[in-house]
Amino acid sequence: MIPRLKEKYEKEVVPALLERFNYKSVMEVPKLEKIILNMGVGDAKDNPKLLDAAVNDMTLIAGQKAVVTRAKKAVSNFKIRAGMAIGCKVTLRGAKMYEFADKFFNIALPRVRDFKGVSNKAFDGRGNYSLGVKEQLIFPEIEYDKVEKVRGMDIIFVTTAKTDEEAKELLRLLGMPFAQ
Repeated sequence: MIPRLKEKYEKEVVPALLERFNYKSVMEVPKLEKIILNMGVGDAKDNPKLLDAAVNDMTLIAGQKAVVTRAKKAVSNFKIRAGMAIGCKVTLRGAKMYEFADKFFNIALPRVRDFKGVSNKAFDGRGNYSLGVKEQLIFPEIEYDKVEKVRGMDIIFVTTAKTDEEAKELLRLLGMPFAQ
C-alpha cells in the first residue's frame, strides 16, 4: 500500500515543482529524504525511568523504535558524564516517513494551542527545515492520563532541495501550514 502523502507527491507536487522551477528532468525535483525526531531528556541523569517513558512515547509517535542517545563528553556544570543516556531519537525514511508527515501536518499541528502556522524562517540554507514542538500531547497516540511529564521534541525535515525556496515550496505543497 502506497502512503497517501507519497501518492500526492507523485501526482500533484512533482508536476507543480517541474512547472514552477523549470527543471529539465524529473530527477531534479526535490523530495523528502528523511525526518528526524529528537527528544532531550535532561532529567534522565537523576531518574532513568523518565528516559524509558520518553523512549516509549517516541516509539508510539514515530511507529519505529527510538534509539537512546548518549552524552559525547562530560559537562560538569550539568553533572553529566561522558556516555550517560540523555535523550532519544528516531530517523524515519520511506513509507513510515510519509505516514508520519501526513499525520503531523493534518492531525498533530492543528491540535497545537493558538496555532497560526509554522515559521518561514527555520530553514538552514541547504533546504532542510527544523521546528520544535513544546509538548508530545498533540499526537493522537499519546494518552493524556498516562503522561508523567510533558516533553517537547525537535523535528527535522531533510530534503534534497538545493535552496530554501525550493524546500519551502516542496513542504508547502505537501501540506505544511506555513504562517503568513
